[in-house]
Amino acid sequence: MPPPLGYGMGITFYSWSSDQLSQYGTKYVPVTIRDSTYVLDELCNNETELPIREHTTDTAGATEIIFALFDLLGYRFTPRLRDLSDRRLFTSGTIDMQRCPRLQAQLTYRINRPRILDWWDEILRAAGSLKLGWGTASLLVQKLQAYPQQNALARALQEYGRLMRTLHIMRWYANTEDRRRIMRQLNKGEALHDLRAALVIANKGHLRHPRGEHLAHQASCLNLVTNAVIVWNTVYMAAVVEQLKQEGYPVQESDLAHIWPTRYAHINVYGKYHFNLDEARRRQGLRPLRQPGRKES
Repeated sequence: MPPPLGYGMGITFYSWSSDQLSQYGTKYVPVTIRDSTYVLDELCNNETELPIREHTTDTAGATEIIFALFDLLGYRFTPRLRDLSDRRLFTSGTIDMQRCPRLQAQLTYRINRPRILDWWDEILRAAGSLKLGWGTASLLVQKLQAYPQQNALARALQEYGRLMRTLHIMRWYANTEDRRRIMRQLNKGEALHDLRAALVIANKGHLRHPRGEHLAHQASCLNLVTNAVIVWNTVYMAAVVEQLKQEGYPVQESDLAHIWPTRYAHINVYGKYHFNLDEARRRQGLRPLRQPGRKES
């Protein structure tokens, strides 16, 4: 890739994170392709026990086709879209707007319902193929977005997606708690990015393997280590909170919602680690917690 990335640096990693701050998917992708192409891959290929119901991303992960496919696959798509005031809002027919006169001027566009209905069987066939794993979502989206004006199925999905996007924007404006929840989800992703960047130290954080499977292995290993740190922090933070309660320290449940297990200042990422599995199996309970004001030798 040419500047600003620098020649030979044309790979990025797209990762999927749960609201529990666990990583359940990662994929290496060319930086020249929009994020929305891959956003559905790990949701359709979810091999964990997580019941995925909703996905949050930013503007780069959202297109009209993606809005349509998310709804058809039974997921709720809640991206944070920029320039909301410039977004077109669509209706499916005539709506009595007497109760909302200020909104009437914004709903001036109407979707092409016959286009959706004429291609409804093909729309369901495409969604069914993704649901059953007969094809990857990224391959389908790439094909549909390559020539959207010449592809009748792509145009039908765009019409359907315009309606889904309109509903999302209306909910965004109407529900304050939804907006806050979406922003919290995105902030969790950013916190995980910081943790992952701190864990990748070899070769100054650069992945130098030229082959795709090697990059995939490195990305999967990073997910494993990230999840291990999250589990460790969660278990010991819970133990600390329980001890504080037993000692009579006032712990506010509302404050705990702002403490995330993405901290890494206490983790030594350098050197070699040796794991004694036999000792670990014999160990009972957790390691002793540090006492305030006491320096560890």
